[in-house]
Amino acid sequence: QVQVVESGGGLVQAGGSLRLSCAVTGRIFRINAMGWYRQAPGKQRELVAGITSGGSTNYADSVKGRFTISRDNAKSMGYLQMNSLKAEDTGAYYCNANVSSSAGYYLPTPYWGQGTQVTVSS
Repeated sequence: QVQVVESGGGLVQAGGSLRLSCAVTGRIFRINAMGWYRQAPGKQRELVAGITSGGSTNYADSVKGRFTISRDNAKSMGYLQMNSLKAEDTGAYYCNANVSSSAGYYLPTPYWGQGTQVTVSS
């Protein structure tokens, strides 16, 4: 089965940086679209950054200029570079990946990881 595992979270001071990684394993051909979502305590999960199959990116207004999403299909890996972290960035970060099993064949359901916790102290 396809599995998604996030890593790289931790406790950091405001103004610091972290790079989250998203490893996609299983019998896949490549990662298509991918997104990073954040869920803070008592709030709904929200899209922080996304990248399309064509490489276009989009970001939530709260992280523009500070976060960068990227993908390495040769390694089946996704990344989220987080700079100038703020206390408001605290939350559980989840990777969502859409994949294809072979060229031109897309799996119908995206896959979610278990999340990695990011805590930013002010």
